[in-house]
Amino acid sequence: MYTDHFGLTHYPFDKNLAPDELFDSKATREASLRLGHLVELRGIGLITGEPGSGKTASCRKLIHGLHEGLYRVFYVPLSTGNVMDAYKSIAWEMGLPTERSRAACYRVIRAEVTRLSLETKRTPILIVDEAHHLRNDVLEDLRLLTNYELDSVNRLCLLLVGLVEIRRRVSMAVHESLDQRIVLKHHMNGLERDELGPYILHHLRRAGTELPLFSPEAEEAVYQATNGLPRPINRLCHYALMAAAADKAKVAGAQHVEAAVREVGP
Repeated sequence: MYTDHFGLTHYPFDKNLAPDELFDSKATREASLRLGHLVELRGIGLITGEPGSGKTASCRKLIHGLHEGLYRVFYVPLSTGNVMDAYKSIAWEMGLPTERSRAACYRVIRAEVTRLSLETKRTPILIVDEAHHLRNDVLEDLRLLTNYELDSVNRLCLLLVGLVEIRRRVSMAVHESLDQRIVLKHHMNGLERDELGPYILHHLRRAGTELPLFSPEAEEAVYQATNGLPRPINRLCHYALMAAAADKAKVAGAQHVEAAVREVGP
């Protein structure tokens, strides 16, 4: 569409970024530090944020930085199913046979966690995405998976990732036991205003140009429309460059961002 017009090798704001190519923002640095601390503690963590704030990207960066000989990561995008559905999803991700009963499925998962921890000396890390969709009974059973009371060191590290709603839910009385076990609660913020220009330039460089393809007014319009959230920024910048190319403009201006907002929304 606009790659030839601007001399780009590919679309700069696509989502196919390798973890080591992610923009190093204040929010991602803080998330990385906190997630690293969680892994050391082998506890339960909770990462929240608005849609498009970079929660999943931060998890990808965490996984990328872990030594495969010391850690085994299981990523499960759970949703609205019951406890048995949750156990099956976790078992499939672990490569375990799917048991027919809830108790049997629970046992095989626990046995695999024990095997990884004690026999292979690898720390299992279970990342549950979209955790705000989880039912209360599923949240409680996930807590039970981490409950090895006879051990002085936790065997399973559990990370719940979701929208802000999950933070409110775990603070309710029904989840008091889970809330007390959470050693990390972190909310992902968007980019700060002075990070937007470097963020856009970072993506443009990946696509083969050092040229500033967004005017200062366009950058301000992007930030106001997205509140600094990376995914909405990427989407809006993509459509703004499309509008600029259609106008045969050398850079995207505020009017092109406004056109993009009208087309796709903030």
